[in-house]
Amino acid sequence: MYPNSLAFAILMAWPIVTLALFRKLPPGRAFLATMVAGYLILPEPPASFDFPLAPPLTKHNIPAFSAFLCMMFMYGKRGPLLPESLYGKSLVTIFVLSPVFTAFTNMEPVFYGQVGLPGLGIKDAIALSIQQFLLIIPFLLARQYLADRQSQRDILIALLIGGVFYSLLMLIEIRMSPQLNMWIYGYFQHFFSQTVRFGGWRPVVFLYHGLWVAFYCMTAVVAAWALWRRDDKLPKVRMFLLALYLTAVLILAKSLGAVLFAMILIPMAVIFTPKTQVKMALLIGTLAVAYPVLKGAHLIPEKALLAQAEAIDQDRSASLQFRFDNENILLDRAYAKPVFGWGSWGRNHILDPVTGNILTVTDGRWIITIGVYGWIGFLAEFGLLLYPIMLIFLESIAFRRGTLTPYIGPLAALLAINLVDLIPNATLTPLTWIIAGALVGYAEQLKYQRSSEGPRIEMDWKPIL
Repeated sequence: MYPNSLAFAILMAWPIVTLALFRKLPPGRAFLATMVAGYLILPEPPASFDFPLAPPLTKHNIPAFSAFLCMMFMYGKRGPLLPESLYGKSLVTIFVLSPVFTAFTNMEPVFYGQVGLPGLGIKDAIALSIQQFLLIIPFLLARQYLADRQSQRDILIALLIGGVFYSLLMLIEIRMSPQLNMWIYGYFQHFFSQTVRFGGWRPVVFLYHGLWVAFYCMTAVVAAWALWRRDDKLPKVRMFLLALYLTAVLILAKSLGAVLFAMILIPMAVIFTPKTQVKMALLIGTLAVAYPVLKGAHLIPEKALLAQAEAIDQDRSASLQFRFDNENILLDRAYAKPVFGWGSWGRNHILDPVTGNILTVTDGRWIITIGVYGWIGFLAEFGLLLYPIMLIFLESIAFRRGTLTPYIGPLAALLAINLVDLIPNATLTPLTWIIAGALVGYAEQLKYQRSSEGPRIEMDWKPIL
């Protein structure tokens, strides 16, 4: 079914909502409000606006671009937009511009028997680069506007508030089946059969898939436990009960992966110091980024993992086997164009030579990125996501004038576990980039303090309009 008029109307109205938020709230909190609310409330594609020479405008880039315009026109340019280090600048530049080389190395059409896919050209190079820039805007803005202790607390509170709001909608769908997107926006955003789990319903609400909902709920759960443990301004008893409530909702969401992530992160957030949390986050993130290399070298123990999955549930084992099979096929396909990838239009897939139907499934973000943008694109994207944790770790070693903020560890852990989830799923969201950008900004602040230069990023923002 096609989205109704309300779906397009709310997408069109969101820039106005963003402007209203920036007029009422400080810029950092307005940015968080428009990004978190937009991610949770706005309709998923196919609700989008597709203009010539531009990527589709969706819930994933309309809030970010609206916030970018509000910040630039209301507050002006404050400091460099790119990270301070040459390494960070290089990763951002490659991330945005590598699609140009992808397009120019894929100008020939691709044929599968009677079916052909078009070659790429200048229009694709422009559109793909714009798409990459829109994708990374939350990272760039968070680095400037969410770089201090209070902003880190605001991020956790924003995730918590969004989780409490979404938990009510999740409980409705757990009881009545996923229907809210159909009732409000007139269409279902994925395959309804995938919402049936363990004899009940997996909520989807307004996100792409039930896995996305469970993963967001997990971030809210970790935020709740971290605030209960680390924040003395919030009432302890209420926060404890709220954390228990959200944990129960997460279990009811029926996503084994999200529950396992929570079992790892909650003890990290509650027991360990921020520096230890950062060290553990770096280890987790590094292992996640290493997965494609290990996969290509046939060092992943697939049979052992399948045996473990089968011991838990036959369906999970079959699902994992399906993922492994498709990863192997798509990796073989990617090796034909390993540097800059195959580009858009589904050229990274295997198509039926008669019907033209896509025969392969790209679940994990890593295999999507390698297939579309090659290893250069993969290293730029996943390098940008691991870079903040590495930077925080290095500064935590060199920083001697004080302790890390109590919120930096949970945020680093959430980013690291999101990297892990990008192996089986494509849960790369604007919220991922916000956390990454905030960590980079804070690490740069630590560097300035360590060198006795003082902070260069002014956090007391005053509007110029």
